[in-house]
Amino acid sequence: MLDAGSTATAGARSLNDLVVAVARGRDRVAFAALFGHFAPRLKSFLMRLGADSGSAEELVQEVMLMVWRRAETFDPGQANASTWVFTIARNKRIDALRRERRPEIDLDDPALVPEPPLAADRSIEVTEDANRLRGAIESLAPEQAEMLQLAYYEDKPHSRICAERGIPLGTVKSRLRLALEHLRKVLKDDQ
Repeated sequence: MLDAGSTATAGARSLNDLVVAVARGRDRVAFAALFGHFAPRLKSFLMRLGADSGSAEELVQEVMLMVWRRAETFDPGQANASTWVFTIARNKRIDALRRERRPEIDLDDPALVPEPPLAADRSIEVTEDANRLRGAIESLAPEQAEMLQLAYYEDKPHSRICAERGIPLGTVKSRLRLALEHLRKVLKDDQ
């Protein structure tokens, strides 16, 4: 319960002092003064940022709860209390927008249904194809195999490969073209 004397004392203190009082001693009078000062201002601020009245009130509650819980992190040397509190409010609004924009997961989405297991004969074919490809890659010249690894397995753009290896773009493209031609020939011959 706040009495008239404690309210007057809280009103005479600066906002920075009130936050420090909350941080040091969990001063409820100081917090009540902060709440009384900031709540209507925060609601208006959040509504200007696009929140409806109900959402703005909920966010004000979250902001002031954060002020209560995190008051010890307030540093008057870095910012004043208003800046600190309104920054928390802005961040809470951004978090709320992100939650709103995150789609709900549709469990019936075909993309979420796992692939059925391969039939035994198809599984053997896939394994054989993978072994043939591995053997074909091992038969490449080392510089061609390296370019193939960087471009296709590590998904690096040609310009980045040039910069990392210190070779011209034409050399990268040439080695990749030769590697792919070799793989086509070897894999075609194996069929």
